[in-house]
Amino acid sequence: MPVSSPTPLRVAVLADSDTRWKWGALTARRIAPESTVHGYLLWGRATPTERQLAEIGADADELREVSAADFLADLGKRAHGGADEAFDVLVLACVGGTIQAMLHGLARAWRTAERRPVVVTGYVGVVYEKLPDGLLLRHGADLVLANSRYDARRFRAVYEGVRADSGAVTECALPFLDGRAYDPGPARRGERPFRVVFAVQPSVPATRKDRAYLLDRAMEHARRFPDREVILKLRSKPSEHTTHIEELPYQRLVERAKEEQPPNFKLAYGNMGEVLDETDLLVTVSSTAALESLHRSVPTAVLSDLGIREQLGNHYFIGSGCFASWDELDAGYLPEPEPAWLADQGIATSHEHAFATARGRLSGLLDQRRQSGLLPLAPYYTVRTAPGYLPGVLARHGLDVKGEPKAGHQESGPAQAGMRAASRRLLRRTARGAYRAGVQRVAPLIRRWGQL
Repeated sequence: MPVSSPTPLRVAVLADSDTRWKWGALTARRIAPESTVHGYLLWGRATPTERQLAEIGADADELREVSAADFLADLGKRAHGGADEAFDVLVLACVGGTIQAMLHGLARAWRTAERRPVVVTGYVGVVYEKLPDGLLLRHGADLVLANSRYDARRFRAVYEGVRADSGAVTECALPFLDGRAYDPGPARRGERPFRVVFAVQPSVPATRKDRAYLLDRAMEHARRFPDREVILKLRSKPSEHTTHIEELPYQRLVERAKEEQPPNFKLAYGNMGEVLDETDLLVTVSSTAALESLHRSVPTAVLSDLGIREQLGNHYFIGSGCFASWDELDAGYLPEPEPAWLADQGIATSHEHAFATARGRLSGLLDQRRQSGLLPLAPYYTVRTAPGYLPGVLARHGLDVKGEPKAGHQESGPAQAGMRAASRRLLRRTARGAYRAGVQRVAPLIRRWGQL
């Protein structure tokens, strides 16, 4: 059911990392196809760089960086301003604690507004850890998007299990499951080499030993099959951060193994969709890239070499039929996915079908907004239900228990904004550089000293 509106909807997206921006911007386009998208990038350690934004390919009609206080102030002013300034929909594409803080801050900012935006949130990929924590931090949004039938069942069970309203849970799909179906013809006919893509992850596995092992096995696969092209698909450069912290970038491990690197083994950045266009086998530990690959019917292997463990996140794929070890792949094995598992994950369905329910729910909420107005935001966590937890969550974003900015976190005035923008950008770059150095160089060194 299409979202009905006499004029294009105005959608705002708040994101705090590259992958969350990708999810948020694409989700906005899926649930409100004819909308204009205004992007807000939250200042922090993972604020995406220009290169990362260009690689993602999820554009916006307007995009700027903000602090939490400035974002809340801007959304509050717009809701109380004219129709030309107000947003119809807000997509919160952030980590759970940030979403909870924004819900409380927006509830305060919109308390006297006649027509606040519809608030939408969800998850950027597979949800394999901290499910109750993350879900309850997202409670209070008008729509909590579940990326599959499987997730929708789990989300409702969590909310209902703590006597929280589960009506906001809405089944859809990951918005970036797209692209043309796999065609094995070019590789089979010799028009290009058979391409194996190992999609690595910033934080899984965590240890140098395990990451070096996986890198060695990928290189060994390239040696065993000199007629194949083995690609190490990287998420970010060592100077960049993503949603998860990467303490041991694969690039540094490759540099140390330069002499052992076979000629048919290569590193690649770029948009995952474009990489998958010429992939014949996708290999990963537990990356969401596996779902993108399966959606296109590309042969997909979820590695079992390091075990099937919650710590690795690959337990999410139990029942998929995709588990394989490098030994099995070296022997020529290609996993075949289980159709029932794919269907439960919402894979291989069209966007028109997958997002129909979400569009219908959004249309109904927008009608309610125009006619009588939406109810105030009401998160599950309050100072009554979580007095020992919520204040800390809000304080990390400069808010008190009423959702009001604390002293020193107020928004910039118009005269200050231009003068402070350049210095803030410089300070942020400097702080992020120091943070990366600590994460990627100092912390591993201290851990090694501790093991002596």
